[in-house]
Amino acid sequence: MSNDLSGALWFKSTYSAGGSDCVEVAHLDGGLVGVRDSKNPAGPALVFTPGEWDAFTAGVSDGGFDRA
Repeated sequence: MSNDLSGALWFKSTYSAGGSDCVEVAHLDGGLVGVRDSKNPAGPALVFTPGEWDAFTAGVSDGGFDRA
């Protein structure tokens, strides 16, 4: 499946403090969420369904990706 991201409005987290080594997120049509590397805005992007994005952000909030 291919998504047209040309009109997406990308943003960084306010926690990024304006740094350049961040991910950017865009809310897309149909509730989809795009994620890309801020250092390579013309490069590939991941696109998540609403359920996938909710599971990912819940995992982040719960510490599921913390290094042991």
